[in-house]
Amino acid sequence: MRASSFFISTLKEAPAEAELVSHKLMLRAGLIKRLGSGLYTWMPLGLRVLHKVENVVRQEMDKSGAMELLMPAVQPAELWQETGRWDVFGPQMLKIKDRHQRDFCFGPTHEEVITDIVRREIKSYRQLPFIFYQVQTKFRDEIRPRFGVMRAREFIMKDAYSFHADLPSLEETYRLMHETYSRIFSHLGLRFRAVAADPGAIGGSGSHEFHVLADSGEDAIVFCPDSGYAANIEMAESLRSMQSRGAADGVMLKVETAGVKTCKEVAIFLNLPIHQTVKTLAVVADGKMHLLLLRGDHHLNETKARKISFLSDFRLANEAEILAELHCPPGYIGPVGLELPLIADSAVAVMSNFVCGANEEGYHLTSVNFGRDVKEPDHIFDIRNVVTGDLSPDGGGKLEICRGIEVGHIFQLRTKYSEAMKASYLDESGQARLLEMGCYGIGVSRIVAAAIEQSHDASGIIFPAAMAPFQVAIVPIGLMKNHEVRALVEKVYAGIVNAGIDVLMDDRDERPGVMFSDVDLIGIPHRIVIGERGLKERNVEYKGRQDEKPRSVPLQDIIDFIKMKIYKA
Repeated sequence: MRASSFFISTLKEAPAEAELVSHKLMLRAGLIKRLGSGLYTWMPLGLRVLHKVENVVRQEMDKSGAMELLMPAVQPAELWQETGRWDVFGPQMLKIKDRHQRDFCFGPTHEEVITDIVRREIKSYRQLPFIFYQVQTKFRDEIRPRFGVMRAREFIMKDAYSFHADLPSLEETYRLMHETYSRIFSHLGLRFRAVAADPGAIGGSGSHEFHVLADSGEDAIVFCPDSGYAANIEMAESLRSMQSRGAADGVMLKVETAGVKTCKEVAIFLNLPIHQTVKTLAVVADGKMHLLLLRGDHHLNETKARKISFLSDFRLANEAEILAELHCPPGYIGPVGLELPLIADSAVAVMSNFVCGANEEGYHLTSVNFGRDVKEPDHIFDIRNVVTGDLSPDGGGKLEICRGIEVGHIFQLRTKYSEAMKASYLDESGQARLLEMGCYGIGVSRIVAAAIEQSHDASGIIFPAAMAPFQVAIVPIGLMKNHEVRALVEKVYAGIVNAGIDVLMDDRDERPGVMFSDVDLIGIPHRIVIGERGLKERNVEYKGRQDEKPRSVPLQDIIDFIKMKIYKA
């Protein structure tokens, strides 16, 4: 591709609204252009990258035996009403009406549509199992679209769905998809980690997320380097302490702590370690207030708490509710003297001589003990986020935490949708059985941003080779002035094209510094510079995107050299 025939629109500075590095660099490199909030046009350069990702996804999905189809983006409301998700999915669903005032949505996902297809087509166990997939535009009306294509309202997704006669078949395909996803992200040259995850609104049982590792990631990834255990922090189990509760020492005292509210502030004020404090969270579930007890240095894991049957719909109590029920403002709540249900985290259940709120503004209690000063917890559960240094649930060592960007998610849906939509098949004995189902998603457009978050420098994007818009850039010096340089550039360009390598020849009438900056900003892995000085010495200059310095390569060797660099990688 000649740069003069290709649309390149780079910027020296990113627009002020860009926050994440990937958002800034995608705008500066001209990969995307903003149309509106959470809406972006993929420009020719960005579309090349997007297509590279799609090609790898399709290649590996086809290899797995999955079959590609394409379902409508606009879906009738009746299907979503069958599963009960028309109301449950929430305001992020874009609902629309046609000219006859019939309800539709712009699909955020396609479980209902694919299940409707299958219930019409599948009759016998002999037709099972199978996997369908598509690469398609989705729309979710994010409450706060931000970070460019990382959290856009319109995005490209690969979603796949499998159907089975029984659970063992589903589990086999689930493992196959786990392996396929691992191959996809490895093929794309990304550092990633698969982690156990919560199914969330999609539903079902087993679930794994795939995260591109990056310091800017929104998600906390918990892993044990010694055993291979890995989970999203929402799912990571904190082991119940085996230590016994210590003896009650001293007398419970009420201490004035005016203006001191948080556990950290209280610990500093009282010159105590923060892990000797207890935070009390007032929550409301099914119209009733409950108190959740956590150690002062721990944080509530809402996903774990919602798995407790009587807290499934809980919310944090507001200040008015706390004042009405406990007669003190937030920041001074404690469990002493209250008859409300106490749900203690397992780390709190073994504590003794702890500090907590006194249920009176400006006061805390010290040397508090269960059984003596406050009733024993009504329930003990694991309701906290794990922290670095906790023991791994599999007993294989200690946990560490890193950041990740979710780019893929696989689910064992089981019969959630087939039951709601009456999708069944006839087994060997002629009995009707509900279909077992799995679904498997990859955020194709999000992968591009995640790759940039993972790998960039002060000069711009560092794309993995499999994703780069072009594999090689040729930068001529004096192209318009020297016929010998032009002839040599054309010869090298033709040789690289004939080798089947994506190459961009920058034949624009620009200064060398501008061309060098654009090549680095765009993230092209290999750069060849051809100029008058090299021509005299029969050398060209080569520089890899991450090399510190360029090197000279004999002119007659440059094609083989580039082929070796690319195909060896």
